[in-house]
Amino acid sequence: MDLLDFSDCKLYFEDELPAAAERLISQAAEDYGDPAAELALLRAHLLAPEHLTVLVSLYRYYFYQHRLDDVLVVADHAKRISARHLGIPNDWRLIDESQLGSAAATSFGLLRFYLLALKAESVILLRLGRIAESRDRLSKLAALDSRDHLGAAKLLEVVDEFQSENPAPAEEPSLTLVAA
Repeated sequence: MDLLDFSDCKLYFEDELPAAAERLISQAAEDYGDPAAELALLRAHLLAPEHLTVLVSLYRYYFYQHRLDDVLVVADHAKRISARHLGIPNDWRLIDESQLGSAAATSFGLLRFYLLALKAESVILLRLGRIAESRDRLSKLAALDSRDHLGAAKLLEVVDEFQSENPAPAEEPSLTLVAA
């Protein structure tokens, strides 16, 4: 399966968005940098809690605000919604190639979205210093994407190279002073 060929599939942003949610997302863009922007996005989320356009908007907002823990929550929510629609397990570790093929037949565009959300999680985990969790996701993606169209194998290679050049320091004993 060619994960780069999505010319003949529906993409997440083509799903109809309630007009009020669309206005709130536009308002958030205008108010960016102001706390009102987040409020507008959260209100849009209340109106369309499972719409991927809303979740991508929240993801981007939190990402650019450097709120990486919030980014992970949104990415996980988007993955769970996608998994449910695709008929694949919520736990990405349980997905195999046959399930991937079935999901592609259901919605190739949504499957690609799901896989990219998993990759996005791995990148955020890297930024948070949670290397092992990131590696697990990247390894799974690399196994599912034998042609590395999503770039997970290449990213995994970079992570491994960096780790070999910069091994984690051994814990050194520390001295703690206590006032008597």
